Amino acid sequence: MKHRATGAVLFGSGVLLLALAAGLVFVVKPAMTKLPYDLEASTSVAEAKGATFLHITNGAIAIRQGDLKSTVLVTPNREQTANLSGDLDGDTVVWTVGQTVNRTDTKELVNAYGAMLALDRVSGAAAKWDGQYLDDTGTREKVSFAGQVYKFPFNTEKRSYDVFDRDLRKSLPAEFKGTEDVDGLEAYRFEQVITDQQLNLAADRVALLLGALAPGATQGKMTYSNTRTLWIDPVTGSYVKVREQQSKTLVPDVGTPVSLLNADFVYNDATVEASVKRADESRSQLAILGVYAPIGLAVLALLLIVAGLLVTRRGGAASAAEARHRADPVPADDPAPTRVDQPAVRDDKSERDGGLLADEIPPASTNWKSEDPTVPAQRPAPGEVEQR
Repeated sequence: MKHRATGAVLFGSGVLLLALAAGLVFVVKPAMTKLPYDLEASTSVAEAKGATFLHITNGAIAIRQGDLKSTVLVTPNREQTANLSGDLDGDTVVWTVGQTVNRTDTKELVNAYGAMLALDRVSGAAAKWDGQYLDDTGTREKVSFAGQVYKFPFNTEKRSYDVFDRDLRKSLPAEFKGTEDVDGLEAYRFEQVITDQQLNLAADRVALLLGALAPGATQGKMTYSNTRTLWIDPVTGSYVKVREQQSKTLVPDVGTPVSLLNADFVYNDATVEASVKRADESRSQLAILGVYAPIGLAVLALLLIVAGLLVTRRGGAASAAEARHRADPVPADDPAPTRVDQPAVRDDKSERDGGLLADEIPPASTNWKSEDPTVPAQRPAPGEVEQR
């Protein structure tokens, strides 16, 4: 009985651990491969050395040269996320994003924008949401974000993805170009090439630029080119390194085109290091809870199940043997001998004379005597009188 109870406990513990391992694989890991609601704000910094850029100060328009620093701050908007409803509720998070571009030497602000958008928690792509906007002119503009914006999907594949471009207000393909090592992390490299695309600017802004930079021109356009290279952690889909080789050119109807921007922005070392560290930590958590822990629990569960079966089986065999033992009849004890076999006592003299005595010595008696004078008479017992 004791063996059966022990075996049942071992077997039940194994089944419980097996269920726990399955829960880690099918419940916990999928929950971890989603953008969390409590994601901390993150900052990325890209720098451009020796850039050419348009600088407007107190209404004065000029073309400058110098080093630029771009800072992007991404902050999860918990309040807006909590207010999501319908298909967006539970599957989408809202992020608020802000960027500033400053001169490195004077710290003067060169450019800035703000945005709010909703992202699918699994794919990382922009989701349709009425509250999204983009503000890069001082006025919030309703924009339909699409494609990957600030993140790629978990388990990124080696294929092209559409990546949103803020200047063009649309997404364009970024092609997979290969795998590269970024500070010890294996990353996927994607490249998006935009060549001489006309920007949709308001007529008054174009006129303002023409008046200051292309006297005599009455019409013109601004073209935009950008080679955007993204290094993505394939496990988490997070950016670990970004490079943007941007150029913007004012093309007047008369005169020479004017370069408004020619800058090669790339993440600085501190941003790359922090991005790789975050990706490594997320990878480790996913590996522990999604791979190593389930395997360990499954192995331990199988061992306990097998041990439980063996213990139960041994207990059953012992019980059966005990039952058989109880069923067998107990042999009766050998009867006590009623007679001790012993050789007959023989009289040596009679044997010499050829006469045999009785097989057994008769019991002693006080009332017999022999008629044979050669046989001595028995001494009388006390109280008796010898008779002749």
